[in-house]
Amino acid sequence: MREQKNILGNIDWVMVGIYLLLVLLGWFNIYSAIFNENHKSIFDITQNYGKQLMWILTSVLLALFIMAIDSKFFSQFAFGIYGFFLLLLMVVLLAGQTTNGAKSWLGFGGFGIQPSEFAKFATNLALAKYLSSSDINIKDLKTKIYATLILLIPTALILLQNDTGSAIVYAAFILVLYREGLSGNILVFGLIAAILFILVLLINKFIISGIILAVALIFIYFIRKNRRGIITVVIFLVLTIGFVFTVDYLFQHVLQDHQRQRINVLLGKEIDLKGAGYNVNQSKIAIGSGGFWGKGYLNGTQTKFNFVPEQSTDFIFCTIGEEWGFLGSFIIVGLLIGLLIRIIFIAERQRSPFSRIYGYGVASILFMHIMVNIGMALGLLPVIGIPLPFFSYGGSSLWSFTILLFIFIKQDSYRLNLL
Repeated sequence: MREQKNILGNIDWVMVGIYLLLVLLGWFNIYSAIFNENHKSIFDITQNYGKQLMWILTSVLLALFIMAIDSKFFSQFAFGIYGFFLLLLMVVLLAGQTTNGAKSWLGFGGFGIQPSEFAKFATNLALAKYLSSSDINIKDLKTKIYATLILLIPTALILLQNDTGSAIVYAAFILVLYREGLSGNILVFGLIAAILFILVLLINKFIISGIILAVALIFIYFIRKNRRGIITVVIFLVLTIGFVFTVDYLFQHVLQDHQRQRINVLLGKEIDLKGAGYNVNQSKIAIGSGGFWGKGYLNGTQTKFNFVPEQSTDFIFCTIGEEWGFLGSFIIVGLLIGLLIRIIFIAERQRSPFSRIYGYGVASILFMHIMVNIGMALGLLPVIGIPLPFFSYGGSSLWSFTILLFIFIKQDSYRLNLL
């Protein structure tokens, strides 16, 4: 190992620049989304846009603090950090505050934090630490079980908090496992399960089961001389039909009323423009009304008259679409995708397995947030309430995304010091 020299000089300033640009654009959009004529100053800390500036400044301090820490700290104490945030998730269950139906906040006077946001980077650290161990092989059953447990424990605790949106984000880590050698069959099975889940909600399960059986019989006919292949098809057939008949139970007894309503509205089974479908309908109107060029900054009528609830948080993309139009939305999405591509590119050049795995975790978490948030604003995905990275109002989300990203930037800055 070489001596550490000029770490600041080794920082990837492209990634830092994109981060700063996104944060500033997010701040301006929050200002526009909740603009108050009686408090026109964007620096007014009595308003949420003024508070967001405080979150931005403290996030920059957090980033500087992370850059000042020895990069080995994060790998050496990965499991300790993970355990600490698991403990916080448990404390939330006992003494947390309920907001929007989710018991996911810890209050300290007038200040509150959401541990589920910070648990994402902690879980990423623990997974990277475990998978980067010299004696670990992702193809071994024991490794798969331990890696799954690392992901399932925080997911289960967050589900108990009734925060389904944050819990779903942990599914993104399957991309990390895939990069490290997990069979692609897992991704295929997951995609098939998702498609079947949707189809069962739209079509009678007996019809679907009949189609699956017919397809299986056709396969068996063509491979009738391959006994092992026939057994595989039969097992797949049994598991698939079994899943089909459990979808109703999962939908009716696992999901909550508002979640079922949102899915039904998305699939067109219900039309509830004043209830479960109100947010999405107003969101689509706002984005569509922006046209190609947009209505102009601070000129969004849907925004100004508060037609879209949660427009500074979960539906911040509406402000972008209405005021900046297709062109502005394209640029914002391009910046977000550019950040993801940059993270993956840098992850691939790492000399340390820990840094590479952690980098892919960063990209996966951000990708899930971006895809789901924009997807629900466009009416393409159910509303599950997760923030758009660096844009949505909130201290916990901005801090957690900043920590998540800058730990990776720190790891990369130390890359050249490794032989």
